[in-house]
Amino acid sequence: MKVIKYTYLFLFLTAFLFTSCGAQEKNVTENQKLKIRSQESETKDQKLITYNPNPTIQNTLVLAVEKTNEYLPLLENKQIGIVTNQTGMLKQQHLVDFLLSKGIDVTTIFSPEHGFRGKADAGEKVKNGRDLKTGLPIISLYGKNKKPTAAQLANVDILLFDIQDVGVRFYTYISTLHYIMEAAAEQHKKVIVLDRPNPNAHYIDGPVLEKGNESFIGMHPVPVVYGMTIGEYAQMINGEKWLKNNVQADLTVIKMDHYTHQTSYDLPIKPSPNLPNAQSISLYPSLCFFEGTTVSVGRGTDFPFQVYGAPYLKGDFQFIPKPNEGAKHPKNQGKTNYGKDLRSYPKMNRLHLSWLIEAREQNRPLPNAFWLKNGFIHLLAGTKKLKQQIDQGMSEEQIRASWQPGLEQFKRIRSQYLLYP
Repeated sequence: MKVIKYTYLFLFLTAFLFTSCGAQEKNVTENQKLKIRSQESETKDQKLITYNPNPTIQNTLVLAVEKTNEYLPLLENKQIGIVTNQTGMLKQQHLVDFLLSKGIDVTTIFSPEHGFRGKADAGEKVKNGRDLKTGLPIISLYGKNKKPTAAQLANVDILLFDIQDVGVRFYTYISTLHYIMEAAAEQHKKVIVLDRPNPNAHYIDGPVLEKGNESFIGMHPVPVVYGMTIGEYAQMINGEKWLKNNVQADLTVIKMDHYTHQTSYDLPIKPSPNLPNAQSISLYPSLCFFEGTTVSVGRGTDFPFQVYGAPYLKGDFQFIPKPNEGAKHPKNQGKTNYGKDLRSYPKMNRLHLSWLIEAREQNRPLPNAFWLKNGFIHLLAGTKKLKQQIDQGMSEEQIRASWQPGLEQFKRIRSQYLLYP
């Protein structure tokens, strides 16, 4: 009887332990799954995702900054000024840190709009400073001066430019490039551009900038979306003699490998505070026209340049802009804005004026409440005609037709400076 009793006890304990272990294993498995999902979600939130990236292209693409054997020999025994920001990364290391580790004599960092760390608001003046990690001086080119002075270039032989652009005329990094090249030409310094992909390179569209509408958000007679990498654009600035007094810079462009203008590319770091993901970069060329109006493009929300709205517009979607990093005083702050949510809109392959026209039509009885009085829309469009055309009630097709002669002429100019198919 004792044997039988102990046998039953043994079987009972075995069954209990098996069930308990199975439950624990199941709980561990579920916890692991939840942890994995959480990690995947965090990774997705942190990563700047583009549309339909081709893994083959993505894996074979070689950025200019990665072709160290081509540009490091050019920098040896020279004093280097680096024009860059938070996007100037070589894999997991910033270009500044990489060059210093290779014994390159980096003397100065020059930073564009939004600063070296890319956190300042759009249009916010950025002061000179010093990089805490390296101790290098940082000269802001969006503060007291947008063009390096002779004194600021006194200890520089070569200006090395490495900034991720988005291929839109009113995105100011190409204007910084212009002034870098101009100062270098005047002070007899060399310029090296490390080329990077243009996420909007797959199309060309918009009105070409006309004389009399030049500003820091539009310095050259190019359309809003020009379909060139920043290296190609540098060659065009030089070749077309757009620099002051027709000077030309001593320019070298380090090309990418395995890149075309149709290449999809994941931007690993947001290029500025209010372009946080691929959708915002895709919509930016079309939605930025609203910056010349009283309509908000979502600055002060978690989805800038992915929505638009105003207190007086009609729409099922609504949002309330609040101060945040990159938008300390957002338009229509604290007010409920009604409009459209474009976060799921398909990838853009042309400018869309329909949203701007529709918003203007809703406000036709009160035109002075729509356009900003400072005429900023003229600088964004590069022409006074766009506002006139919309006010006159012209259709999107009619307005687009008026762009075509300028676009065809630009395409002929552009073709002379392309580095990629």
